[in-house]
Amino acid sequence: MRMTSDLRRQLILGAAKRCFARHGYAGTTTKSVAAAAAISEALLFKHFPSKAALYADILAEECEADPDFELLLGQEPSTATLVKLMAGMVRHFLGIADGLNDEEEQRLRLMVTSHLEDGEFARFLYTKIDDLIGAKFVQCLEGAVTSGEAVRSAAAPRDLFWFAHHTVLMAALTRLPSTPCVPYGTAASLERQLSEFILRGIGLTDAAIACYLDHELSQPPARPATAESA
Repeated sequence: MRMTSDLRRQLILGAAKRCFARHGYAGTTTKSVAAAAAISEALLFKHFPSKAALYADILAEECEADPDFELLLGQEPSTATLVKLMAGMVRHFLGIADGLNDEEEQRLRLMVTSHLEDGEFARFLYTKIDDLIGAKFVQCLEGAVTSGEAVRSAAAPRDLFWFAHHTVLMAALTRLPSTPCVPYGTAASLERQLSEFILRGIGLTDAAIACYLDHELSQPPARPATAESA
């Protein structure tokens, strides 16, 4: 029986996961993935245009498979969900930068390298992040504005999401070297300061931040960070 396109795609992703896990991103080629999947490289390219696209899809699948992430995306759009989403992003990136997950740190470094080179991997990953989180962010922000807990910004909601993402990404990068580039202070204080800065930046009122952020920051992470870093 002829294999369906979706089944073939999953077969390729499974082979790619094994290759990336064994050889890392730099040591894996589309040719080696095709061989592991027992297909031609030309057939692989019919499903994924490049190694960067393949890796971005794997990271997106891992994120979708995370039960905590799935639970968050399933919550009703609200100010509380928005704060949970933003504070969770801050905690995730700072956790990577502070060495809680070596694999995620390598992915973060790959994301940075992509920006300095052709940007291909970064573009693919940003698209995946937007597909996963963008709509939820917009819905939650709209809910916060409607409830009077946020002020509508002149900036497009999607832009506000990326402003927040890039802010915490850059802050995390300053902590990657063994001696941080900027002496922000403790991780806990930086987590709070970044979360407050981002929430104010996207328009939340001080009252809303005070109402929801303390509770969110008091919650321990359910597990080490495993979602897409970019």
